[in-house]
Parts: sequence; C-alpha cells; structure tokens
Amino acid sequence: MTTLPATARYAQILTHARRQSGRQARLVACIVAVCLGALWLTGFFDLARFAEGAPAVAQLASEMVPPDFSRWQSWLKPLLDTLAMSIAGTALAVLFSLPLALMAAPNTTPNAVVYRVTRVFLAAFRSVPEIILGILFVAVVGFGALPGVLALALHSMGMVAKFYAESIEHVDPKPLEAASAAGASRLQVITHAVLPQVLPQLADITIYRWEYHFRASAVLGIVGAGGIGFELMAALRLIKYDEVSAILLAILACVLVVDSIGAALRRKLK
Repeated sequence: MTTLPATARYAQILTHARRQSGRQARLVACIVAVCLGALWLTGFFDLARFAEGAPAVAQLASEMVPPDFSRWQSWLKPLLDTLAMSIAGTALAVLFSLPLALMAAPNTTPNAVVYRVTRVFLAAFRSVPEIILGILFVAVVGFGALPGVLALALHSMGMVAKFYAESIEHVDPKPLEAASAAGASRLQVITHAVLPQVLPQLADITIYRWEYHFRASAVLGIVGAGGIGFELMAALRLIKYDEVSAILLAILACVLVVDSIGAALRRKLK
C-alpha cells in the first residue's frame, strides 16, 4: 500500500475543497436567482406601482395618527380571550403532538407503516392555514374562542409534532441501546432514555409555539373566532383607522409581554 507524499495529499485536499466551494457557490447563486425571480414575478421591482401607492399610504397614516384609545376598557376582555386561546391551543397541541412525534420519529416509531402514515397526517395538518380552519370551526361550533382554540391546536399539531420528532430523531442512541439491552420495555426506553434527552428542546419548541399562537389568535378573531381580532375587524369595517392603530398598539404591547414571559421561561428551563 503506497502512501501519497505530503504535497500530493495537500494538493488533493485543496482540490476537493475548491470543488466543494464551487458547488456551494453554484447552489447559493441558484437560490439567489430563484429569489430574484420570485420577487420579479410578484411585482416587487415595479417602482411605478410603489410610487402610485405612496399617496394612499400617506393618507392612511394620517388617519391612523393619533391612535384612539377611548374604548380601551372594552378591549380587555377580548385580549384576555386571545391570551386564553393561545394557552389552550398550545396545551392541546402539545398533548396530541408528543405521541404523534414518537410515531413520526424513525428511532421510536413502532414500524415503517406507522411512520409513513403519521408523517402524512402531520403534513396534512400543516397544509391547512389556521385562518381556514378557523372559518371551518366557526361554521361547526359557532362564534367565540372555541373555534380559535381548535384551529390553533389542529394546525399546530402538524408543526409541533414535526419539530418534536426531529428532536427525538437526533438523540444519542447509546442510552436507548443500553436500556433495551437491560430488558426495558418500549415505554420505559422512551421515558428513561429518550425524553430526558429532548425535554429542553421540547420546552423551547412549546414556548416558541405559544408566542406564535398569541399573534395567530389575534388574526383568528377576524373570522369570528373571538379575541381582539374581532374588535380589530369591527374597527376596520367602520373605517376607524385611529382605533385600528390603537388596537394594533395594544396587541403589540401584549406580544412584547408574552415574548418576555417566554424568554424568562426558556431561561428557567435550561
């Protein structure tokens, strides 16, 4: 067996690195070209269109300032409903996502059929936006916060379970092998070897999803699913843009509070 001299090995490594860099550069160029093409197709580079819309933007901004907070007391209950929707939707999503994630992760699924079927179900849940689910659930259970909770939970099951499954998929396999060799059942392997490794990641995913749910809850109110979004839609229909800006500022303040609580929870759970 012949060994290449150091200079030849160095040249070989350098050639391989250059080829890899070239492939990466071509991939980046392709991605940039696709992005530029998408921007062009959607009219982003149509400067005349932006120029024509500038007066309308200025008019709308003048009608939104100063914000009208005269009805702020009537927004407290809808804001509380929005917060409750986000918490309830997250709780339901987590409750159903964990078992689905265990079936969708290659290292914990019972078999390949369950894995494939679960993956298809998760993709189906993700493919329908919350606002469409909100409209459907409003038609089924009526107006209020309940359809919003169901819409958030069903859509998030697809997202949260997928993220959970990816975290479970990348756990260290050695504790799983050791637990199995010691005669542990599948449930014992999951509870003692899998979950302890992924709990911090699962907590992060859950908190991030809760923060997202608060913002999504505000949008769901527009289709009649309760919360502050209902008040926002009413103000828009009455063309009260000063009240619209006030509601948006109230939502922003609540989002900042929720984000701060989420950041504090993540620090505590590390």
